[in-house]
Amino acid sequence: MRRPGIVRGRPACASPRPAGPSPPSTDAPPLVTRPALLLRVLGPVLLGVLSAAASLPDDVQTLLRLRIEAAESTSSPAMVAADERVRAAPTVARYYRQTGFEPGWTGPDGPTPLVDSLLATLRAADREGLRPADYHVAAIDSLRRHLQAQADAGTSMDPRVLADFDLLCTDAFLLYGTHLLRGRLDPEALVPTWTLDRRQADLVGHLRSALRSGAVRATLRQLRPPQPGYAAFRRAYARYRRLAERGGWPTVPDGPPLEEGDEDERVPLLRRRLRITGDLKAPTPPASLRVDEALRRAVARFQERHGLAIDGVVGPATRAAMNVPVEARLRQIEVNMERWRWLPRDLGDPHVRVNIADFWLRVVEDGSPVLQMRVVVGTRYRQTPVFSDRLSYLVFNPYWHVPPRIATEDKLPEFRRDPSLLSRLGFEVLDGWGADARVVDPSTIDWGRLSAAAFPYRLRQRPGPANALGRVKFMFPNRHNVYLHDTPARSLFGRTERGFSSGCIRVERPVDLATYLLRDNEGWSESRVRTEMGRSTEQTVVLRRKVPVHLLYWTAWPQNETLHFRPDIYRRDEAVATALAAPPALRSRPETDGS
Repeated sequence: MRRPGIVRGRPACASPRPAGPSPPSTDAPPLVTRPALLLRVLGPVLLGVLSAAASLPDDVQTLLRLRIEAAESTSSPAMVAADERVRAAPTVARYYRQTGFEPGWTGPDGPTPLVDSLLATLRAADREGLRPADYHVAAIDSLRRHLQAQADAGTSMDPRVLADFDLLCTDAFLLYGTHLLRGRLDPEALVPTWTLDRRQADLVGHLRSALRSGAVRATLRQLRPPQPGYAAFRRAYARYRRLAERGGWPTVPDGPPLEEGDEDERVPLLRRRLRITGDLKAPTPPASLRVDEALRRAVARFQERHGLAIDGVVGPATRAAMNVPVEARLRQIEVNMERWRWLPRDLGDPHVRVNIADFWLRVVEDGSPVLQMRVVVGTRYRQTPVFSDRLSYLVFNPYWHVPPRIATEDKLPEFRRDPSLLSRLGFEVLDGWGADARVVDPSTIDWGRLSAAAFPYRLRQRPGPANALGRVKFMFPNRHNVYLHDTPARSLFGRTERGFSSGCIRVERPVDLATYLLRDNEGWSESRVRTEMGRSTEQTVVLRRKVPVHLLYWTAWPQNETLHFRPDIYRRDEAVATALAAPPALRSRPETDGS
């Protein structure tokens, strides 16, 4: 099939040569009619033109092949089209090699109608918390208008422009598809402990299918996270964008706390603030200066959505959360939509989900929580990592084998101040970590002379009411040595912010969680769980049904069509927001399904 390009053959302005010999001219000098002289005068010029034309390929398919081959050579610069960097170059190259370098977005008449669908989809990338400008939208549109102008003028379309155009369309599809599928950023570059399995797909296959069927928009939509929660996030994000377009919400001025029954000139502003975000729906007269029951309930709803103490009183913490501008909330939503795109396709049914920033654990079954409880997570300096695994066994009345860092940084200073804590809390001292390690009498140790740099012992805490792991631990072996467990420090669950552990997760309702996980193990009722937890001997129980567990970090998420926000306890949001604002990274390898 003829590709758009330079028209081959005789120049359009040339006259056809007669079939017979040329008649003698009566107007021109006789020498002009001599072919030998014409050849001598014009030959070198004609040869130069023909040589130059032969060195410039006028076929788009050939130009694409040469571009791909040049980009894949080690000595060439990165692939560029129309002064735009091709970001997914390895995947772009794989696509064109599979198709024999056939243009995908152009035909004999130039750009195909599929480009309209592609551009419409890319322009809507901001609905996903992404930026249309990252996907060559302006360049593609400019090149399309340039090619259309050439077609309207009746001139041949420049094959080099057609090649640029095709490359940018292909790169835009593959790059946007990658961002929907796996996220725009590499989570491991932002969070070194990240070990979640991200979604995979054959993006080249998706592109070829989209071009064959004409379903460009639908194919890209299929690459979004499939969970209903992501769709709810998109709807919530759209609402907050509309709020931003209307100017956001007013600031509640500083002043004394506002509680039910108070009258204050700030109340109408407070009422307006809560009505804008849907926390207040009752038709209270806006001019009223009194905090009534409806307004108190609206404040409590706001506090619940923001992880605050739920007392219905507008104190400093509640007012500070109310005064976070809508632009900051939009960035927070964008950051957490990106985190959702990092998740595996299938979280499992059922599965255990811990939101570290929310300090809550939920067991999700058939898409809804069937069990939920407060948790205590790692401090800012000993953060709970983000990863997925499978709960495989429980240990009742466990020994606590104290990790070396905790032994030297936490326990050693305590024992140096008061060596009697060892026996009162049930700790044992061993002379090593091997199977043949001997128990050492702690009274024979000069604790004052030991240091963190030279601590030759291992600490182990016996089962009992003072054991740091409580009466049961929930195991999913992992390289972080993190797990869920009971705790004797029950008072911490009453705190609003619960970042007190050394990385493991302490659960509020260990009996309920153990009973749920053991429901497929014959003979394990709640009563038996309580009986086993009351013993003093360690017992391991392997779960008949392994349950996926996901430790996640979300500072915003939708719940029942309501958007919740939490403080960024580990200060991770800013790094994600900054990376999202930068140009997208170059893809160093093709995105495939791993097959």
